Amino acid sequence: MTQIAFAPPEQVSQAVSSIVNEPTGATVPLSKLAPEAALKRLELTIVRRLEGFLQGDHLGLLPGPGSDTSDARLYVPGQDDIRRMDWAVTARTTIPHVRDTIADRELEVWALIDVTPSMNWGTAGITKRDLGIAAVATIGFLSQKIGDRFGGLIMDPGDVTRIPARSGRMALYGLLRRMLAHPIVHDNTDGPMDVAAGLEHLARTQRRRGLRIVVSDFLTSGDIELNPNVELVWERPLRKLSVRNQVICVEVVDQRELEFPDLGEILIRDPETDFNRYVNTSDHRARERLNAATRAQRERIRVGIRRCGAAHIQLRTDRDWVEEIARFVLTYRRLASQLHTPPQGVSR
Repeated sequence: MTQIAFAPPEQVSQAVSSIVNEPTGATVPLSKLAPEAALKRLELTIVRRLEGFLQGDHLGLLPGPGSDTSDARLYVPGQDDIRRMDWAVTARTTIPHVRDTIADRELEVWALIDVTPSMNWGTAGITKRDLGIAAVATIGFLSQKIGDRFGGLIMDPGDVTRIPARSGRMALYGLLRRMLAHPIVHDNTDGPMDVAAGLEHLARTQRRRGLRIVVSDFLTSGDIELNPNVELVWERPLRKLSVRNQVICVEVVDQRELEFPDLGEILIRDPETDFNRYVNTSDHRARERLNAATRAQRERIRVGIRRCGAAHIQLRTDRDWVEEIARFVLTYRRLASQLHTPPQGVSR
């Protein structure tokens, strides 16, 4: 717990709540998610082929959401306009569907954020979940230009909540506000959704080429494999997503997940399963084995992301995420074309 003792006073109670109990709300305000002044000189490089007609620097040729029809998807009450209902698909499936439209814009960004119970952990005044939202904010400010659109998917164990893609800074702030206000998922909440299912949903529902941001700790309950040569369960859908899109995977971790402190005998509990076990952290050999297993687990995640042809950035709750992303973006300019190499036979 020494990490908390050195945290700013206003953050101590927030950090304690995420360790002792489930957090009850956001641990970072909307105004501090991403300082725009620090990002004005940076620009995220886009190297994959897109489907727009412009370069993203100007407004589209057509006003509004566009007139060219795209794929049909399930109707979301309260979010979709009833006037865009696709009655032919609705009649065939007996389930309400709407028809998406495409405007003449260059870039469409979609962010998938994981808010499962494992993301509620944080020992430095901010939870992994809110650090992930901060990453979405920072990348959103870096990638957005006039006419470009930014949308979001919030994945909890039960379902995926879709936030429609819109253009403009105010729309981006509205998306971030909805992410922060999304209800905290309680520990041991069951549901069909995990990282693999969330990636499948993103690839299936958002068919237009663009930039995809996947924010998660990329942990799979019950997976104890540490060999990096063994494929992770979410690699196949991530590889499928990377074929048509430029993908950036943001892995969020907490310091105490990587370095176990000397706190004596503590209870280690999995928030997504019923696993719990007491471990004596005063035993340096036990700490070394735990830390070695954690490093092997994170290395396997890193290798898996690279195998899928996606860019990878790891953010920690005890570090400045804006500085980390800025350093990533500066390096990304030189390496983007090599990072996003599609499978053989697939064009950019």
